[in-house]
Amino acid sequence: MGQKVIEKVSSFLFEYDTPRMVLVRNKKVGLTFRLIQLVVLGYVIGWVFLYQKGYQSTDGIISSISVKLKGFTLTNTSGMGPHIWDVADYVFPPQGDSSFVVMTNFIITNGQQQGTCPELPEAGLCQDNSNCIEGKFSRQGQGIMTGRCVNFSSTEQTCEIFGWCPVEIDDKVPNPPLLLAAQKFTLFVKNSITFPKFKVSRRNLVEAITKRSLKTCLFHKVKDPLCPVFELGYIVRESGQDFAALAHKGGVVGITIDWNCDLDWPTRHCKPVYQFHGLYNDDNNVSPGFNFRYAKYFRDNGTDKRNLYKVFGIRFDILVNGKAGKFDIIPTMTTIGSGIGIFGVASVLCDLLLLHFLPKRDYYKQKKFKYIEQQTLQSVSNERFLPLPAGIAEREADLIMKQTGCVCIKVY
Repeated sequence: MGQKVIEKVSSFLFEYDTPRMVLVRNKKVGLTFRLIQLVVLGYVIGWVFLYQKGYQSTDGIISSISVKLKGFTLTNTSGMGPHIWDVADYVFPPQGDSSFVVMTNFIITNGQQQGTCPELPEAGLCQDNSNCIEGKFSRQGQGIMTGRCVNFSSTEQTCEIFGWCPVEIDDKVPNPPLLLAAQKFTLFVKNSITFPKFKVSRRNLVEAITKRSLKTCLFHKVKDPLCPVFELGYIVRESGQDFAALAHKGGVVGITIDWNCDLDWPTRHCKPVYQFHGLYNDDNNVSPGFNFRYAKYFRDNGTDKRNLYKVFGIRFDILVNGKAGKFDIIPTMTTIGSGIGIFGVASVLCDLLLLHFLPKRDYYKQKKFKYIEQQTLQSVSNERFLPLPAGIAEREADLIMKQTGCVCIKVY
């Protein structure tokens, strides 16, 4: 019993099993096999390793954005007269973050105060007081109905409202835009990012940007692609739009900052890439452009009043994307293992070609597969068996079997 255990352990430790290979000399199959292997090798090395960097582990980005705008312009309208506009007047919200609006056009309603006045006809006409339900408001209206139907003009009657009067007149949007000079305004973007897994932090104020150069540089995708100061007109043009057309009724522009960093190289090579995109500004839309309202409040002779602005502007959305990669043995071995596994595709395809499509497929089947027939099993049952004592070695048993022509069986 002990000898048997030793033999089993010895065979387990010191023997190696390998499948038998069948060598097929066929030019078509051989060439097909090598071509498939070459394609797989090119895919693994070229796409998986070099392009996709399958030898790296990756990490996502955490980002923070702040912006500052600079620029002045002068308008002279009948409702306001000469007026200078600076960053405190035309940027919303004033603190500046990843999403902000620059005013490019407006309609102003001066001197509104709370009281009663006729609603605009666009909100609906009325025939008598029954059409004006007290306490209700119209979806297109500008105040709460008082329940009275009053004259808006000599030919039209509308519901009387309690609200800010006089009501806002939806005049024609000024064209050309009143703040067309906004295309010369500059935008300064400060972006800080970190890759927490690799403990790497960067800013878009990279090593090439100095305090002196920051005062004079201006972004250009070819001449100065790392300068974080942008001219609004340049941004809109690069997004594929015309600034004057966009400024008329407003629109939305996306600014993307891409950080795709290979941290196998020094950190200074991790730099941002800026791109610009026009977003939902198609004139064929039902509601083109971008606008909102805001008011400036003041007190006149003890009465609270306001100037209401319908603002048309360009909304800028700054989006930060990116990932970092660094060599890691685990994804490297995983990628290599996957690549080796894909090489098996060549053998599978060539076997299909050999066994099912070539003219000599029956001959190849005979060489590849070993069949055991019933007759062979019966011949085994007719063999002469010679019992051997338990202590005899396997090599001695093989020698006796060759000399006697018997099948040797150990007896325990």
